[in-house]
Amino acid sequence: MIQLRNLTLADAPAVQQIYSGASVAFVRTHGMTTEEAAAYVENVLAHARTAPRTRWCFAITVGNDVVGLVKVRERGQRHATVSYILREDAWGNGYATEAVKRAVAHAFTQTDIACLSAKHHPDNPASGRVLTKAGFVQTGTTPVGPAHGRAGVDFPVYEFRRPRGPSHLA
Repeated sequence: MIQLRNLTLADAPAVQQIYSGASVAFVRTHGMTTEEAAAYVENVLAHARTAPRTRWCFAITVGNDVVGLVKVRERGQRHATVSYILREDAWGNGYATEAVKRAVAHAFTQTDIACLSAKHHPDNPASGRVLTKAGFVQTGTTPVGPAHGRAGVDFPVYEFRRPRGPSHLA
């Protein structure tokens, strides 16, 4: 169905398409210009070269088509956050759920991260369903301040803790 892979410089046009239109309705950014997408990819590649690595940004691909991104960012204390974004024409196919599951598996098998958290805009319940299907449990809400002219709101917060014993994530 999907694959996750590291971004390359050639992915900048795809990143620009992902960060456009309805896909950015509930994120704290705006549509990207060509230059911003190139800078974004360069920043991702720079983080990939750091040691120890604390950020991962994977392209979500269907065949050779980059349809989205899934990210894991360490926040300290063996905790990391997960986020994802899909191009609007890729919604509703299970791609985000599968990508989040694979990002969780990566975090728990390739790092010492013990807890992952994620949140979503309250007007985007589909994102909450993605997290629940991927094994996250809602633990509460957190206030998120205004961005791009929108008022602050309480975002649902989800958590996924590293399973004890043999991993079922591989």
